[in-house]
Amino acid sequence: MFNVDFSFLCMLQPPLVQAIFNGDPDEVRSLIFKKEDVNVQDAEKRTPLHAAAYLGDAEIIELLILSGARVNAKDNKWLTPLHRAVASCSEMVSLLLSRGANINAFDKKDRRAIHWAAYMGHIEVIKLLVAHGAEVTCKDKKAYTPLHAAASSGMISVVKYLLDLGVDINEPNAYGNTPLHVACYNGQDVVVNELIDSGANVNQVNEKGFTPLHFAAASTHGALCLELLVSNGAEVNIKSKDGKTPLHMTAIHGRFSRSQTIIQNGAEIDCEDKNGNTPLHIAARYGHELLINTLITSGADTAKRGIHGMFPLHLAALSGFSDCCRKLLSSGFDIDTPDEFGRTCLHAAAAGGTPLHYAAANCNYQCLFALVGSGASVNDLDERGCTPLHYAAASDTDGKCLEYLLRNDANPGIRDKQGYNAVHYAAAYGHRLCLELIANETPLDVLMETSGTDMLNDSDNRAPVSPLHLAAYHGHHQALEVLVQSLLDLDVRNNNGRTALDLAAFKGHVECVDVLINQGASILVKDYVTKRTPIHAAATNGHSECLRLLIGNTDLYTAVDIQDGNGQTPLMLSVLNGHTDCVYSLLNKGSNADAKDKWGRTALHRGAVTGHEECVEALLQHNANVLIQDCKGRTSLHLAASCGHVGVLGALLQAASSMDITPTTADNHGYTPLHWACYNGHDTCVELLLEQEIFQKLEGNAFSPLHCAVINDNEGSAEMLIDVLGANIVNSTDGKGRAPLHAAAFTDHVECLQLLLSHNAQVNAVDSAGKTPLMMAAENGQTNAVEVLVSSAKADLTLQDVNKNTALHLGCSKGHETSALLILEKIADRNLINATNTSLQTPLHVAARNGLTVVVQELLSKGASVLAVDENGYTPALACAPNKDVADCLALILATMMPVSSSGTLPTLSFNAINHYSNPSKTVCFESLPIMRSDHSSFCSLNNIGREDGYPYAEDDDLNDSDSETY
Repeated sequence: MFNVDFSFLCMLQPPLVQAIFNGDPDEVRSLIFKKEDVNVQDAEKRTPLHAAAYLGDAEIIELLILSGARVNAKDNKWLTPLHRAVASCSEMVSLLLSRGANINAFDKKDRRAIHWAAYMGHIEVIKLLVAHGAEVTCKDKKAYTPLHAAASSGMISVVKYLLDLGVDINEPNAYGNTPLHVACYNGQDVVVNELIDSGANVNQVNEKGFTPLHFAAASTHGALCLELLVSNGAEVNIKSKDGKTPLHMTAIHGRFSRSQTIIQNGAEIDCEDKNGNTPLHIAARYGHELLINTLITSGADTAKRGIHGMFPLHLAALSGFSDCCRKLLSSGFDIDTPDEFGRTCLHAAAAGGTPLHYAAANCNYQCLFALVGSGASVNDLDERGCTPLHYAAASDTDGKCLEYLLRNDANPGIRDKQGYNAVHYAAAYGHRLCLELIANETPLDVLMETSGTDMLNDSDNRAPVSPLHLAAYHGHHQALEVLVQSLLDLDVRNNNGRTALDLAAFKGHVECVDVLINQGASILVKDYVTKRTPIHAAATNGHSECLRLLIGNTDLYTAVDIQDGNGQTPLMLSVLNGHTDCVYSLLNKGSNADAKDKWGRTALHRGAVTGHEECVEALLQHNANVLIQDCKGRTSLHLAASCGHVGVLGALLQAASSMDITPTTADNHGYTPLHWACYNGHDTCVELLLEQEIFQKLEGNAFSPLHCAVINDNEGSAEMLIDVLGANIVNSTDGKGRAPLHAAAFTDHVECLQLLLSHNAQVNAVDSAGKTPLMMAAENGQTNAVEVLVSSAKADLTLQDVNKNTALHLGCSKGHETSALLILEKIADRNLINATNTSLQTPLHVAARNGLTVVVQELLSKGASVLAVDENGYTPALACAPNKDVADCLALILATMMPVSSSGTLPTLSFNAINHYSNPSKTVCFESLPIMRSDHSSFCSLNNIGREDGYPYAEDDDLNDSDSETY
């Protein structure tokens, strides 16, 4: 799980690093005085501080840090000096922490220093980390905790210490495995014993339904673990999701002694998995003779049917384990017992054919001779439609059996159920001699008119139509040499329009490519679907030798930059798939590094998206233009920042800085690379961009990088922006007057909300619609944000938007009961309780209309008026009606039930009022508040990345709007 390689330390070349390894502080001091870069990086991006931390030299570490060494510098695996110090059990951990080392810094697998210390068993280091606030329950990308790490490597002292701290002993990782699973899998019996004694669940299942006992049964070193589990109540007959018990697991891996232990503790001998196989079937399938003997001795049923009704003997025979077959036969099993298809063991071995098929498939000439001599039909078909000649063509390397069958009138033109004849089989398996023998009987050009539909097993390619395709695809150049002599058209195509040369180039079969080119196969022919040539095929899969051969046999200027249906050149496809050799070959042959596809994207755009640093470096060496914009106005800088490829981004920035012109930083919608990096939370890219002067002032779309960061809860990016650009940006507004606080409130990202507030964000700032962050949160039901804003930030509850809605109105309008109650809790003023919007609706009107019972009750208890009327003359009670007609009827009924004088407070309805529905301009509408949005329209839907002043998010076709092979 964890693997540390320190071999780099002896290969670091910078003089400062060499001095560090010499352990000479004076030499280090001298080099620093000579302005040696204290943050110089080696090929793996490791700094001198990494080396010093590994070696544990306090004086040198102090020198480096005082001279400006970055204490949290990351190498290409994102390991910091603290990781290095912890992994080597250095006493420098305390020193680094005192100098600002980030105790929770994580590598590319999200492993923190405490993970490494736990894995390597450095208990004192762990105690130090915990004392400085390290999280003992932190998880890496696969949800491994420090306890998992310690359990996997058998570090018992660390396990005990972590358990004493109260960590969850049954915490599962991403696969559902607990520390007990991991310890059993690695055979750490001492840890297993401790975990069991501490209360670990011995029967907890993972995502596949396996318990620790399954792992112990299968593990190489799990014998003692298995005994501990069984002794402590582990269920021996528990089944995984595919029906396998621990006994099945011993059968798969041949754990003979463990199978005995499980059986002695009550395991069911003939338990079946989901395929119906018992442990005996499994042991027979994998050839574990000793285990078969144990199972039979313990009463296993040798005549029990498994998958497809097969017996253990069938499986042993199919897999070729003769000793297992003898063991099963010695138990008294009848060899002629058929399976559910009526096949005996011999039939099973022959895959459903006759004895003659079996003899042909195994190239048994003597048997073949005897059977044919006894009158066996040479053209009989088996269940797949194959004749003995098909099998001989597929398996007969010396051609002896095939020749005998042909002499006895075997028909090479008979096709199986998939449309293949003997020529197809011989071509697919590369038997040149068989092809020559068949050609002597019948001309191949006649036989090759037949077609097949399923010979290639690659799901990405449909079957070829000729043996020529089969031989080329499988790389049988000798068979291909025979076939090309009989076929005039070497450019025959399959259903997708691909030629044999295309398939050979795609698979990288250089000899086949050479044969086909020498015989005149067309190099620039395009397929029907993608319009790609064999050159594209070779470039896509990185077959540099095939690529050089293809380009060398055609006109460079027409071939090297030939485009497919989407305008993609071979260079683009090579970069897309990270094939550096092909990239250099194409560039050296004159390929245009700045060629554009139909979306205006170059090879450099592809390198930026995929993060293939070596390919990008090759393009930059050949002067690829960093500033070319695609159809959306995005350069490779935008794409690298958006995808988080910091290495590529650094190379692109360096190349851009060497250009005389100022780079265009904004795309068609005004978003800069900094916007994209912040939106997607790529902290390292944000840090790198902020080091560039051009990105240290806000440019482009008014929906700033800070807006982008907080709306996606990227707190780290937001904090860096504030640190570098100053706290003033927390109150910057977009085109609709919304501050980052509005965005954080809209998405309920409390950490970002608190960060902004701590930097004096204006809690009562209003946007162009008059809405405050609190209103935004209340309207969208973001209860956590509402609670922070009303409780901690003391947001003004009396403010109204342009339609005079308060936050309470907005919370009630969309049925967000909890948000409304949180606001109500802070309101004591009856005037605010009865505040009206432009439609004269009070919060009680709105809450009643949306059926918010608890809110209505709370409003009434705080003095909400039940007689307040809106612009349509309706009280809150009438607002509950589902439509205007029901409201009018309800008003009439109430007026009849409770007659009042003209001076009474209950409004009466005139006939004009009752029938005002006939006038569209006077229609009473309770479907929604006139001043509210009728739908739950999202914050982002008003401002997405595709529109001016919106949120940068990548739609499905944003980077991948070409085809599945482009981005």
